[in-house]
Amino acid sequence: MNIKRRPYNLSDVSRLAEYANNWNISKYLSDQFPFPYTEKDAEEFINRTLEYDPLHSFAIVVNDELVGGIGIHPKDDIHRKNAELGYWVAEPFWGKGIMSRMIREMVEYGFKTFDIERIYAATFGDNLASQAVLLKNGFKKEAHFTRTLYKGNALHDEIIFGIRREWIMDGEL
Repeated sequence: MNIKRRPYNLSDVSRLAEYANNWNISKYLSDQFPFPYTEKDAEEFINRTLEYDPLHSFAIVVNDELVGGIGIHPKDDIHRKNAELGYWVAEPFWGKGIMSRMIREMVEYGFKTFDIERIYAATFGDNLASQAVLLKNGFKKEAHFTRTLYKGNALHDEIIFGIRREWIMDGEL
């Protein structure tokens, strides 16, 4: 299985809309990731991602087929030494080790590309697979907020995981 990340392009619109239009994915993402997810949503998203230099978001491809996305988003103001990691993979590709590899690559990309000291990811409390892949890749649980996220007409716990530049430099990973 040939797994890589690359910049999105407009030829990804159809596949992105097909795979992203899935409640099992959307239920664990912010409302900026709409459901249902249309080709118009995909085109607008791709155009937004291409505005950044350096790039923040990438398509995840397996054997040249788009199967998901991953992004690292630097923060500003008093959080300017932090970046948020976000990701998703199409349901037919769950459990195949794709995201573990992509997270490793994005952590390296994030620390090499941006002037940041910490990368964090926020997960829904019941998204155990996402939590496991973060822990597997050297992230540590930093916080657990009870009933702070509102999605699908319900309140959900939010768990924050983080990884720091010094942990990588000190060989803790």
